[in-house]
Amino acid sequence: MTSLLPRLLIDLTNPIKLRERRETRLEIGFGGGEHLIEAASLSPEIDFIGCEPFVNGVAKLLSKIDARGLTNITLHQGDATQILDLLPDNSLSCVYLFYPDPWPKRRHRKRRFISQDNLSRLSRVMKPNAQLRFATDIDDYAAWTLARLQACAAFQWKATIADDWRRPWPNWTQTKYEAKAIAAGRRPAYLTFIKQAD
Repeated sequence: MTSLLPRLLIDLTNPIKLRERRETRLEIGFGGGEHLIEAASLSPEIDFIGCEPFVNGVAKLLSKIDARGLTNITLHQGDATQILDLLPDNSLSCVYLFYPDPWPKRRHRKRRFISQDNLSRLSRVMKPNAQLRFATDIDDYAAWTLARLQACAAFQWKATIADDWRRPWPNWTQTKYEAKAIAAGRRPAYLTFIKQAD
């Protein structure tokens, strides 16, 4: 936390500059970093930005980055909207949002990450044909997300058959949240949305 984190933190005082000729992906709320560390290890030619507000998750990921000697991850310890507002237009090839806080109480649902404002942010920074990958074990949040994405002209839902949202993506790494959900008898949904051309 004292030596590695400062080197990996994104500077929020200026617009974010990405490495030229490198694909960049963003994971929003990486939790314990299980997916992010495996994705970055499998694709060293791709740059990854990880956002996570909680210090325990950041500390866990840092230890994994250090152990594997990875150089293709940068971090933001805070709200992902801060990063989205500083990224260049059409800069991300994929965005991951796995098991976000569902805010189950009705009065709290306005805090859910999937919202009209955040979809506008994502639309601006995602390249045409980029994927927004969303996973949840909460039926209500899956329906909420589908309703908002299908009402947003900037994105198209990729699914054509039921198995398209019942099966995870290739090279999927199960997160601790998913393991808990399955152990509790909840069935995850894996939703893929494609950013449409401007």
